[in-house]
Amino acid sequence: MDSIVVDPYYTLIVATLVLLVGRLLVNKIKFLQNFNIPEPVAGGLLAAIIIYLLYTSSGLSFSFDQGLQTAFMLIFFSSIGLSADFSRLKAGGAALVLFLAVVSVFIIVQNAVGVGLATLLDLKPIVGLITGSITLVGGHGTAGAWGKVLEEKYHITGAIDLGMASATFGLVLGGLIGGPVARKLVNNMGMKQINAQEHAKAGNQQDTDIASTVDNTFEHAEQPRLITATTAIETMALFAACLAFSALMTTPQVKAWLPESFTLPQFIWALFFGVILRNVLTTVFKFNMFDRAIDVFGNASLSLFLGIALLNLKLWQLLDLALPMLIILTVQTIVMALFAYFVTFRVMGKNYDAAVLAAGHCGFGMGATPTAVANMQSVTQHFGPSHKAFLIVPMIGAFFIDFVNAFILTLFANFLG
Repeated sequence: MDSIVVDPYYTLIVATLVLLVGRLLVNKIKFLQNFNIPEPVAGGLLAAIIIYLLYTSSGLSFSFDQGLQTAFMLIFFSSIGLSADFSRLKAGGAALVLFLAVVSVFIIVQNAVGVGLATLLDLKPIVGLITGSITLVGGHGTAGAWGKVLEEKYHITGAIDLGMASATFGLVLGGLIGGPVARKLVNNMGMKQINAQEHAKAGNQQDTDIASTVDNTFEHAEQPRLITATTAIETMALFAACLAFSALMTTPQVKAWLPESFTLPQFIWALFFGVILRNVLTTVFKFNMFDRAIDVFGNASLSLFLGIALLNLKLWQLLDLALPMLIILTVQTIVMALFAYFVTFRVMGKNYDAAVLAAGHCGFGMGATPTAVANMQSVTQHFGPSHKAFLIVPMIGAFFIDFVNAFILTLFANFLG
């Protein structure tokens, strides 16, 4: 089988074309609009299908540069950190804590479902964690880290490959179910789609304390923002600092000096340093952060990350998953949708904010925080802003949840081991 390695330049070109096609599809196809499918997911899935047809007909496959994919992911998480004021934690208040509790309960449910189904299907119970929060909440990075542990300590052959395929499955499904779940909830409330003017008016009428801390970082992705070359360069310097720090903290030399509990994925270090950098610069040095430039870079990186991730989606690998694994992942998708619909929505208040939070939960409960943000954007573009959701989900999905997930997974692994 021939494999074409696509260099970074052409990877970027193809990714931008995927995003443009995705926007065209969503604008032209009513079904995609009605179910709030994110533009990167629509364009990326079409590209993945075309690549799959080329592979099955000619044996030709493509490998797009994953360095760019990682870089855009790190920029996205850095933008969350650089946009996060410590006052936002106070603004999130009880709702942030409550949502973290809901998500934590779901992680337990997700792992229980995976372990239970694995046992029923005559697999090792611990294999159920691969189709549980290791890959679905944790994503590809956690899948790789835990895959090594499962192979070496628990003798699960091919755990890394299974984990990568499962994480990819979750990334796609998380982007597909979030919109329809939120759409159903919003329709039940009798809400109708609004135009751009109504969208802006609704945003101004929301809770001003929360609205003042959100700065519309990801909430209004389509909103034009005035930035200059100077502000763009200064903002890129901030991103460069976050990426450099995250790279430093994940080098073997530094990791050797850190306690095992501080061995974190690179994107967590990027987000963490972004938070510290922002608050030190604004509080100590009274530096004026250019949130508009951060918004632009963050939103563009979010879309490009998802586009490249789906370009690297090899559908034939998903089809090669063992039937028991596909069964478990299918059930996990249904469980996620039902949990978001019946539990997340109701616990978080049974209102519009809760519906948007349910869409976000589907995103990082099955895939990743970028998917969660894209899900929420696809909903709020049609039904109006949700400051509370865009305050809570990036913080929970990008930071707190990884610590909770690691703790719960350790408990499950020790119990099953």
